Amino acid sequence: MLLLVVALLVLAVLVGSATYLPLPVTLVVGVAITLWLVVFAVRERRKHGQTRKA
Repeated sequence: MLLLVVALLVLAVLVGSATYLPLPVTLVVGVAITLWLVVFAVRERRKHGQTRKA
């Protein structure tokens, strides 16, 4: 959970600094954070899904 909070904080900092970064850099970092959050969500769903079935 702490990692999720840190990731959202980093995303907020990047959104705030997006006006100073070149567009390609902003897009690459945004996609990387989005992918990390998707992987995190999928892993959490699988983990909770396994505990419910057992």
